Amino acid sequence: MQLLLLPLLVAAAVGLARAAATDDPFLSGGKLTRISGNAPGNHSYNIDCGGAADFVSVFGRRSSPPGGRRAWSRSRTGSRIRTPSFDVSAAATLVLSFRSPWPEPASRYGAYSDLIFPSATSPTSDICFYSLSTDAPVVASIEVAPVHPLAYDGATTGADLILVNYGRLTCGNNLFGPGFTNDSDAFSRVWQSDIDFRNNDLNYDAITAGGRKIFGSNQPPNYFPTKLYTSAITTGGDASNEIEYLMPVDTRMSYMVWLHFAEIDAGIGSAGQRVFDVMLAGKNVTRIDIFKQVGGFTAFKWTYIVENLTSSTMSVKLVPVVGRPILCGLENYAMVPLETRTVPNQVAAMKALKDSLKIPARMGWNGDPCAPRTWDAWEGVTCLRKDKGLVITQLDLASQGLKGYITDEISHLTDLGSVIKPVYWRNSWHHSLLNNNQLDGQVPERLYSIGVHGGVIDLSGNKGLCGVPTLPACALFWEKGGLNRTGKIALGASLGFVLLVTLIVVYILCIRRGPYDYDFEFPQDLTSISAISAKRNRYQRAKSVMLAEMEAHGPDGYYTNGGAH
Repeated sequence: MQLLLLPLLVAAAVGLARAAATDDPFLSGGKLTRISGNAPGNHSYNIDCGGAADFVSVFGRRSSPPGGRRAWSRSRTGSRIRTPSFDVSAAATLVLSFRSPWPEPASRYGAYSDLIFPSATSPTSDICFYSLSTDAPVVASIEVAPVHPLAYDGATTGADLILVNYGRLTCGNNLFGPGFTNDSDAFSRVWQSDIDFRNNDLNYDAITAGGRKIFGSNQPPNYFPTKLYTSAITTGGDASNEIEYLMPVDTRMSYMVWLHFAEIDAGIGSAGQRVFDVMLAGKNVTRIDIFKQVGGFTAFKWTYIVENLTSSTMSVKLVPVVGRPILCGLENYAMVPLETRTVPNQVAAMKALKDSLKIPARMGWNGDPCAPRTWDAWEGVTCLRKDKGLVITQLDLASQGLKGYITDEISHLTDLGSVIKPVYWRNSWHHSLLNNNQLDGQVPERLYSIGVHGGVIDLSGNKGLCGVPTLPACALFWEKGGLNRTGKIALGASLGFVLLVTLIVVYILCIRRGPYDYDFEFPQDLTSISAISAKRNRYQRAKSVMLAEMEAHGPDGYYTNGGAH
């Protein structure tokens, strides 16, 4: 399984994180080196949405304009008094309505978010932006890169989830990560300052490792950066104080929480000197003794899944047992199940139809034709869920000013008329309306058969269509601006006949010669007409001499020299 980490920066930048132990793939031409035996050597992308040319940032990262890639939205400029309002999907799954882990004031002017999602099921991954209101999506950049396939407990959770970042904090430190600072992170994660997420009714102190080396960081499969463990937050004031973070979440979802620790206080030298409980959403879930687990100045991580939250705020609290609690970093990810997708051959058919009909951008034919199902983004397309996946049951493209032809791949849309519903359903399902456009060429038999099998097909108002009842016959050898199938067969047969005749002539001339045929091979130096004529003249003279000698012999075989013995 290959995973992709997708950070999104809205009105400031949108991106996906990457995987490399020491190299930044965006600085090394976009091709990743292997970070372990299981890590993919794939390509990564850094796309400047709306940009016209490549540029290099102050940190050395190269960004390119979107070019032929279609996973970028319209760009807007101007001030905002509120956050943008639009949805984001990845792998045909709704993941954001737009949720940013940044506080509201920052999100008004630019926000960063990211996703981790599987991409092994397809050679491409669609990232789509969809506006549900008058606002157009505002996207500044997109970064895409592979992540270790076992990262973030991938072996346990499986490939059917997308992890959506709902907060990634570095405690006791300022924001760091690619695009903001020159600090390295193998997955290109951005680590936000924890200040805006603390419960401000409590007292906190920040501590650092004081330059001491941290062991166990930057290791597969997660490659958590060393810088994360060089600072931490602890309680201030009374030793009985707690550490609490209030993380914004959406209800009725499950969350994967990662806590990062390192005992960076040189005064703690044995187990039992610092012990505290971890409480998530009001539930005591574990007890931590960092030194007992890994010793001093060593990275230690712990993860837990909180299921079905009913509150819009999740409390992450560290309660002291012995000494003061300590925390280096915190991550919170919503666990979004992958949605059902359109069956692959019907996706291919719809994309071929999009090209052949020259579907305009205003009709929104991007990404998966049927998913996310809440969007209904492909204008004129109706879908139905079946055991094999989502299928297209209706096309209504009437009076759209379409130009082009109906591709033969439409035969893969086998659910256009394959189910027979009660009479009162027939006006809503299993029909294809292509009337009143400017289409031409032969109509595929599969499309016309919709009407034969209980569906509705309307091709009227397209003067160039032909080949089925109620429409003119097609030209004998011509369709869609070129030779049709019959014409290609005829042309192929003609060429085959010519080749066969040529082979027969060669066979007769070169292989079937009789035993008495002369083999006149021109010498290498005979390269002109005069040379060939000279050879012929010499042959004729030799022949005349030979005949004269034969006439000079008598019947008894003696030379007569003109007289008799």
